[in-house]
Formats: sequence, structure tokens, C-alpha cells
Amino acid sequence: MEDKGTNIEQAQDSCYQGWMSLQSQRVLDLKQALAQRRSHEGTADAAADDKKLRELTQKIIGDFKDYAGKRANLSHRCSSNYYAPSWNTPLENALIWMGGCRPSSFVRLVYALCGSQTEIRVTQFLRNIDGYDTSGCGGASLSDLTAEQLAKINVLHVKIIDEEEKMTKKVSSLQEDAADIPISTVAYAEEHVGEPNLAVDQALDKQEEAMATLLAEADNLRVYTLSKIIETLAPMQAADFLLAGKKLHLSMHAWGALRDRRRRECIIDAADNAGGKEEK
Repeated sequence: MEDKGTNIEQAQDSCYQGWMSLQSQRVLDLKQALAQRRSHEGTADAAADDKKLRELTQKIIGDFKDYAGKRANLSHRCSSNYYAPSWNTPLENALIWMGGCRPSSFVRLVYALCGSQTEIRVTQFLRNIDGYDTSGCGGASLSDLTAEQLAKINVLHVKIIDEEEKMTKKVSSLQEDAADIPISTVAYAEEHVGEPNLAVDQALDKQEEAMATLLAEADNLRVYTLSKIIETLAPMQAADFLLAGKKLHLSMHAWGALRDRRRRECIIDAADNAGGKEEK
């Protein structure tokens, strides 16, 4: 039987699907580990649970490093697939930066969780005053960030934003190259649009390689940012943060798919098409 093999886009898609499957499994792992730790709050088993949480968070960082390495290998001369992935929804591609999320968004997530959990704590405190039972809500959370932790995260945030700006300038330069010699001049001179051209192929191959290098740099910055945040947080805080991040990632993909289905079900009336009106 003839072995048809796998093309590069199929290999990249398979890598992504494996990554998403692993994210779903890690969500379950984190929920289980956090539930066990919270059930042992204030007991002798808490220290052992904290160690397990730290081991799990380090394993998750390892997952990210492995995935980044696979992406780097698969992006060689085929990196453009990662800048607008076919396996993503349009919503995800509209929010994408250098083949993924902005590293600074990890810090924004910490701030968001810190604020929301602080609000929950205040509500629980007020309910406790009024006689409500708030048992089972103990344990460290991101609302318990110390001044030292917040200072470290803020310094990291400033550094990462600076690195993002540098990388954005690099990719902007690459995008501008598409209007430069030889691509633009060949396009103008060709009698028939889109005819194969050796000079254009060589220029585009060079651009793909440069984009692959930038993708690897962006992934490394994402891994670095995640690692530094985990180092700063306590075990329960780190696990809570990773759980929130993974649920956000999976949810955005699901919400994007849902919005796609809704769009496909929309019927645009021909008479109202010019006005942009839709019927559902």
C-alpha cells in the first residue's frame, strides 16, 4: 500500500491538536491537586501538597517548552502557517501576536485574578460578619499577593512589554519587505499575475526563515514570562494562575468556534445586504 505521508500543515495541525488535548488534561490535573491542597489547609499534609503542586507547575512549564520546541522544528521554511493558523478560529487569529498570545497577557491575567479574587474575599468577609458560613474557602489565592510579589511582577511586566515592542518592530520590517525588491518589481514586470519566479521564491524563502526565527523568539519569551511568574507565586497561587490561563485558552477556542457557527447560520437578506442587516 502506498504511504502518502503527512504534509507540513497536517503535522503542524496534529501538533496543535495534541497540545490542546494536553491542556484539557492539565486542567483536570490542576483542579484535582488544588482541591486536595485546599482540603488539607492547616494540616500537616499541606506542605506535601505544596510540593506536589510545585512539581505539577514545573511539569506544565516543561510541557510549554516541549511544545515550543516542536513548533520551532515544524516552522522551518513553513512559518507563515503559525501567523494565521488554519486550526484557529477567526476570533483567535484576530487576537494573535507572533503565532500566539502576547507574553504580557500572562501578567495581565495575574492582575485580573488578583482583583477578582480580592473582591470575592471581601464579599466572603462581609457575609461572615452577617453569619454566613465561608468554610472551605481557605488557602492562598492571588488576592494574597504580597507587596514584594507585586513589585517583582510589575518589573517583569515592564521588561516584557519592552521586548514585545522590539519584536513587533522586527516583524513590521519583514512585512514591509514584501513591497521591496525583488518581489514588488517582479510582480510589476510579469505579464501574467502569479507566475513562478526563482528570485521571488528565494526572497520568500528567506522571509519564511526570518519569520520562523521570530516565532521561536516569541515562544521563548512566552516561556520565560510564564516561568518568572511561577517563580514569583506561591504553589497554590501558581497552580491557580495556570488553571485560569489554560481555561481561558480552551474557552477562547470554544467561544470562537461557537461564534463561527452562529455566523454560518446567519442569513443575509439580499435587499438589506448593502446596509449590512442580518436575519437570524
